[in-house]
Amino acid sequence: MDNHQLASVFRDIALLLEYKGDNQFKVRAYSNASRVINDYHEELSDLFARGEDLTKIEGIGDAIALKISELLSTGHLEFYERVRGEVPDGTLALMNLPGIGPRTAARLAAEHGINSIEALEQAIRDGGPGTLRGIGASTAQAILKAIESARRN
Repeated sequence: MDNHQLASVFRDIALLLEYKGDNQFKVRAYSNASRVINDYHEELSDLFARGEDLTKIEGIGDAIALKISELLSTGHLEFYERVRGEVPDGTLALMNLPGIGPRTAARLAAEHGINSIEALEQAIRDGGPGTLRGIGASTAQAILKAIESARRN
């Protein structure tokens, strides 16, 4: 698992925790860890293989280092799977769209029952851009373009 893949897991954890309304310090810790891991000049898997202390990396504390070690040694992270299980399927994919952050995703789920890209696309197409609270016309158009682009690729 390379740094980009590791960073992606920690970024997703931060998004999921924010969606759930978890402690902002915890959310920020995972978000910062994602950035640090992604930008680190050496592969963390190499450091781990050599038995180096990952907490020596600025922004990586004991809890994050343990999670990195679990990911690198087993290929999965129990904490990540648990948090993902606490959030409706499709929500993470929604939060990866432009203009849809954790708060908007939570509002879409609560107010409109939207928990998937397909449901969001249908709601935008049925009601027209700007009909969903928190998503303006330009954001709606950007979302539709991103969905179409993802389908083409």
